[in-house]
Amino acid sequence: MKKTLLACGPFAPALFDGCRERYDVIQLDPPSGPLDDTFKAAVAKAHGLMIGNRRVGAAELEGAAHLQVVASVSVGYDHHDLDYLTRRRIMLTNTPGVLNETTADLAFALILATARRIPELDAWTRSGGWTESVDGARFGCDVHGKTLGIIGLGEIGAAIARRGRFGFGMRILYSGNRPKPALEQELGARFVSKEALLRESDFVCLVVPLTADTRHLIDRAALALMKPEAILINISRGGVVDEPALIEALENGVIRAAGLDVFAKEPLQASRLFELANVVVVPHIGSATQDTRNAMARRALDNLLEALEGRTPMNLVNPQALA
Repeated sequence: MKKTLLACGPFAPALFDGCRERYDVIQLDPPSGPLDDTFKAAVAKAHGLMIGNRRVGAAELEGAAHLQVVASVSVGYDHHDLDYLTRRRIMLTNTPGVLNETTADLAFALILATARRIPELDAWTRSGGWTESVDGARFGCDVHGKTLGIIGLGEIGAAIARRGRFGFGMRILYSGNRPKPALEQELGARFVSKEALLRESDFVCLVVPLTADTRHLIDRAALALMKPEAILINISRGGVVDEPALIEALENGVIRAAGLDVFAKEPLQASRLFELANVVVVPHIGSATQDTRNAMARRALDNLLEALEGRTPMNLVNPQALA
């Protein structure tokens, strides 16, 4: 009897062509919002679930009696109930690595857009505001030669640092759990405390997972340590920043600007952030290119098939589920 593979998300049917002989494949692409009865009926049959940026936990998987693995098409997995999955001995996998360079591109796009006030000046130009030479009221700030502070110098953080160091001649500071001598040698980077990084950096880039330790890592006190001309970039998770405190800091000139790809509540439909000219907001697009999303889907499927075939997946998040 074939096992059932449930793919929930906007995946190309051709992705599954190579496994249809061995597995029954069910594809769903539900609209945003809570997963409905169609999903619950399908997951009740599933041995493996491949899913995009949708939460799964007890409510969604209550009837999933056969489920062995959830393959998440994402790097972050805070939107899944990891404790619940582990208790049920359901493996959870993610897709690190394949999106590093694309996400670093987006981080640097936010650095440049905020520093040079691109969205603001685009709107001003389109509205007819450009009637004479631009004066100091609309000047931006330089990026080259400045200090880039990265909180979380993992693979994505290192890719951002390379762009800053070798593309823009930036000085690199970083903070995190431990020093990384190889990256220090490659990038000329310096390991410092979070507080020192906030005080010294012209650009502060957040590249950490959302955990109990990192929730509101950037709060009112942290923002107060930053230079008045500093810019905050968040491509990690919205909960890493205390959003009301950030809005207050931006309104009061505590920091110059912010570039944000992630938010406390997503999708972001209404926010005081929209009223601020010194904020660039984009809709969680760190990995949103066709090439990268295809690669993430392929990696997620590989992880799922490894698990269903009795092997340990490459990107297993909860090895405790195998105990």
